[in-house]
Amino acid sequence: MKDKLGRMVRRALESALASGQLRPVQVLPSIGLETPKTPAHGDYSTNIAMAMASHQKRRPQDIARIIIDHMGDADHLLSKTEVAGPGFINFFIAQDQWYEVLRTVHDQNKAYGTSERGQGQRVQVEFVSANPTGPLHVGHGRCAAVGDTLAAVLKAAGYEVEKEYYVNDSGRQILTLGRSVFLRYRQLLGDPVAFPMDAYQGDYIKDLARMLVDREGKRLLEIPEEEATGLCATFAADEILAGIREDLETFGVSFDRWFSEQSLYDSGTVQATIQDLRYRDLVYDHEGAVWFRTNKFGDEKDRVVVRGNGLTTYFASDIAYHKDKLERRFDRIIDIWGADHHGYVPRISASIQAMGHDRQTCEFILVQLVNLLRGGKPVAMSTRAGEFVTLRQVIDEVGRDAARFLFLLRHYDSPLDFDLELAKKQSNENPVYYLQYVHARISNILKKAEERGYKNRGWHEGFPELINLPEEIHLIKLMARYPEVVAQSARLMEPHRIPFYLKELAGAFHAYYHDRSSHQVVSDDAGLSAARLFLVSAVRMIIRNGLALMGVSAPEIM
Repeated sequence: MKDKLGRMVRRALESALASGQLRPVQVLPSIGLETPKTPAHGDYSTNIAMAMASHQKRRPQDIARIIIDHMGDADHLLSKTEVAGPGFINFFIAQDQWYEVLRTVHDQNKAYGTSERGQGQRVQVEFVSANPTGPLHVGHGRCAAVGDTLAAVLKAAGYEVEKEYYVNDSGRQILTLGRSVFLRYRQLLGDPVAFPMDAYQGDYIKDLARMLVDREGKRLLEIPEEEATGLCATFAADEILAGIREDLETFGVSFDRWFSEQSLYDSGTVQATIQDLRYRDLVYDHEGAVWFRTNKFGDEKDRVVVRGNGLTTYFASDIAYHKDKLERRFDRIIDIWGADHHGYVPRISASIQAMGHDRQTCEFILVQLVNLLRGGKPVAMSTRAGEFVTLRQVIDEVGRDAARFLFLLRHYDSPLDFDLELAKKQSNENPVYYLQYVHARISNILKKAEERGYKNRGWHEGFPELINLPEEIHLIKLMARYPEVVAQSARLMEPHRIPFYLKELAGAFHAYYHDRSSHQVVSDDAGLSAARLFLVSAVRMIIRNGLALMGVSAPEIM
């Protein structure tokens, strides 16, 4: 509906310009259509006349009237058009036009809400990418939900999406992991060695050490310590990564590719990248280290890529990794990181530009922290996993659906309060239960209708005369917005828009259904029952489609 109206306004603007009533423009301005907060202001509104006023050197109200005069409406889409306030154009859609939305929902079914806006552009979404030095915590869970849902939304909007996990399996943190496990291994075998504070403290390190004792006995004490530490590092990283994969699979998250940082060193890519930058005079030697001229490309200062001891920094491998991404010819690259990576964005953007690419090719999403609560009170971070609560513990306690939904309930740029007790409630206080209950309730309505013999759910030309109450039209108007919500969620990279919309649709359905006096869906009136079943089954389809984008199930029985 919105797209159709947008095309009408655009044609009217083109006609007005061609007629000479408006001054010529080099580029046709973008026509934004918004849904007014007050229904009395119409179904859609545009400020195009106000946006053009400066160039046209005319009052916005006059420009608005000229545009309206040039609007053709052969399909009788509009019942009324008006100029309001300082120059808004308000559009009122003819009521009979809304019924086409219902037919479209049923005809498209699971495809309703999808589009070709992305035109097949290749997008890579890299997310979670937690170091294989410990289990995933709740913060990683939020990143996983955001990344997986964003990928699904982009795919629904017509993009070709590849999901990737970057495995940081090289460098100092892996050496620290190996040292931590080896020290616990020695302690388990009776060696009273001290355990330093800079080692990994979680109890999972002891578990890994026990596994090594069971598997190797005392053998690691009989070989050089450096070799033993390396074996411990490889074993521990592999075990932890296997656990991460399992946790993500349980969470409903899969990846098209797991990319190893170590592979960049094994293939010589990191060194080749540094050499290429040196050839182009983008790195230089200073005080024994090798520095990248990131300041030249907008970073606050230059950055070290090779330390004085000859070891490369994490930034060096990250440059090589993004070079590899660019060489795979993605149209867009989206990195989803924790909020603590804020300072890292300028240097990666600088490296993208330094390698000869538009820095806008790589976009960044920084996901804020999760505050874990139980009944409104902070959860003490002293669990078997160390100083944090693991994602697996949250899934085991509240379930995958509740966890994914609640992780998405706020914009990722805002801290999130996640209440474990709320997530388990089977009441309207719990937003995921509230939504799933709508799907289950409508499923039950449809089942009972079939038992009464109402099995035909197809469109009938008489439906507009039967489902025309204000509450019913409101439901249809909300359903019409769903494709727009998905498209906007993809364009703005804001997956939280999906649950917000679904909550609004569910609220409208609850209000409609609970007024049994005038909104009884299944009754002795076969015609009215068929019309209302057609209406509510469309609501169910959209609830299911939206939940599917979020990786949340749509149960038929609760």
